[in-house]
Amino acid sequence: MSDVKKIATRESYGNALVKLGKKYKNLVVLDADLAGATKTGTFLKEFPDRHIDCGIAECNMMGIAAGLAATGKVPFASTFAMFASGRAYEQVRNSIGYPHLNVKIGATHAGISVGEDGATHQCNEDLALMRVIPGIAVLNPADDIEAQAAVEAAYLHDGPVYLRFGRLAVPVINDNPGYKFEIGKGIVLKEGTDVTIIATGLCVWESLKAAELLERDGVCARVVNIHTIKPLDEELVIESARKTGKVVTVEEHSVLGGLGSAVAEVLSEKAPVPMLRIGIQDVFGESGPAAELIKKYGLDSDSIYSKIKNLCKGEK
Repeated sequence: MSDVKKIATRESYGNALVKLGKKYKNLVVLDADLAGATKTGTFLKEFPDRHIDCGIAECNMMGIAAGLAATGKVPFASTFAMFASGRAYEQVRNSIGYPHLNVKIGATHAGISVGEDGATHQCNEDLALMRVIPGIAVLNPADDIEAQAAVEAAYLHDGPVYLRFGRLAVPVINDNPGYKFEIGKGIVLKEGTDVTIIATGLCVWESLKAAELLERDGVCARVVNIHTIKPLDEELVIESARKTGKVVTVEEHSVLGGLGSAVAEVLSEKAPVPMLRIGIQDVFGESGPAAELIKKYGLDSDSIYSKIKNLCKGEK
């Protein structure tokens, strides 16, 4: 698993928009003066008449997107996750979520892997903020293939969608003929009997590597890719818990309110089992190289392996 193609999912977002722009004439793209960073600049070059730079005015951009959606357009409003979910939260909630308008939010540069941009830009709270808005779908793809599929699925989905993309290049893991993306449906990447690792985003790759390390110790881990935080694949979560008896969630997000919370809510009511949430532990991030931050905050494969090994031993 060492020699693999890597691409940042923000790149996938830009590439997918160009492909979809050729298929769907009502697709328009909005940006908040970040076309280079969000990679929507590729769409601008191809379709200059269908790209709107709203300037550094994210709240206004969400209002414009809402207006376009009300006229039958399918707008993709693009900016950093910190601004899309944080700065423009009221507009996303009241102007897009409340009237259930067909707006797609492309949120790039999410999580601790934003790296040197530091704590102000490392949004580890966006999944929590978005998933409590009624009626919005929340997607967090793991690689290039999944990200591009998620963008088209978002376009075809009737209603608001929040799409989470990363800055860091990540390995491609879904390059197989049988891959299928469906909103609300998780994917079992590896079967196991001793513990289930439920991961999302860039943590899916790290979780697969951790599962390899666990296998050497005689621990057979099931690995599940949850690309849709909301609606959550409750059936798969419950089935996995009952099959393996232990569940671990792994996310590049706060352990509060994201994937771990969503899974815990389901299991506490329908299939209680020992559970561990791996993620950012209620702290802000810091500036530094992305790979070093991932390791420091315990999201690398070695850290995931150690924590799960302890859980399987009955240690805290």
